[in-house]
Amino acid sequence: MQRSRFATSHVATPRDQGTNGASTYLDFIQRARGAKRAEGERPDLFLTSDEKMRRIQDIVWQIADTSVPVLITGEAGTGKDIISQSIHRAAAQKDRPFLTVNCSGSTPALLEAELFGFEKGAFPGAHQVTAGKFELAAGGTIVLDNITEMDLSLQGKILKALQDKELSRVGSTQTYPLTARIIATTNRDILSLVSKGHFRQDLYYRLYVIHIEVPPLRERPKDIQVLSNFFVEKFSRESGRNVKLSDEALGALLDHNWPGNVRELQNLLQRAVATAPSDFLTAKDLPLHQAVQVSQLAEWISALPIGQQLALVETHFILETLKAHSGNRTHAAKTLGISLRTLRNKINEFTAEGYEVMDPQSGRSHE
Repeated sequence: MQRSRFATSHVATPRDQGTNGASTYLDFIQRARGAKRAEGERPDLFLTSDEKMRRIQDIVWQIADTSVPVLITGEAGTGKDIISQSIHRAAAQKDRPFLTVNCSGSTPALLEAELFGFEKGAFPGAHQVTAGKFELAAGGTIVLDNITEMDLSLQGKILKALQDKELSRVGSTQTYPLTARIIATTNRDILSLVSKGHFRQDLYYRLYVIHIEVPPLRERPKDIQVLSNFFVEKFSRESGRNVKLSDEALGALLDHNWPGNVRELQNLLQRAVATAPSDFLTAKDLPLHQAVQVSQLAEWISALPIGQQLALVETHFILETLKAHSGNRTHAAKTLGISLRTLRNKINEFTAEGYEVMDPQSGRSHE
């Protein structure tokens, strides 16, 4: 593994938070912590050869032993979960619990009960006192995955918990301290959601103490090569083979756009190693076009919040299909299996409701 060098990346500063401070928030943390671990003594937290990812790794080391909230953004499959785990592993309290809660995986009531816990009799089916994830993660880390899918009313309760540093179970007036470190992740444009009123602005600023934006894999060509060799070696070893990646195959991987990012690369190479007719992978052994379709569909399905109305699911599906075709109405209509007229009628409805629809001329979104 190549040893990373460390620098800095985009981080919210005191000025970003509405103060007159000139130094960055991380500079403040560095001064407060005093003596630092020597840079050469820091082990790699994740595999990378990309300079932007090395800067992120440096941020992780700088904030590891603090309790400040962290907001991690980036496309699906870029490695937000790896960054979250790295923050926890680099901390002194790495032996404490590390818990992840998918905020898009249940109804608001169930998610609240999962996070805060509940008292016996708090609601039908609550047969015993149950601790929530915030309580179970005491002294450790809790990741609020897909936080932008959280209901607005529950967002308000999360905000209050962060402000007061205490929580109470559903059905109880007694409080307990919030000692878990909060990491929030999303693959959506959170500022756009804030401007539309779909995400609380005050919660956004409360989480935006440290902001880490993970770049997509297509912007990290060095990582494509490093990760490809790593995955081929890993899956080859697991299958008892000695598969190698040809220069031709690597060239095909570097030319690919990777809409599913690292997750797509991993799944594709696992399949390629398992099905390759020989121990020398060529470009023909890489089902790249099939991988794009499977990856996009799987990512879209996994991100669907439970309990949404069918009309809303249809809206998002049509809008994402338009994005996949760079706004081309004709191509999108063929993919969807509907007439161009029907698609245009849908687009008119979406625009009237305030949704962003990609412009086929400029390739940009407009309302």
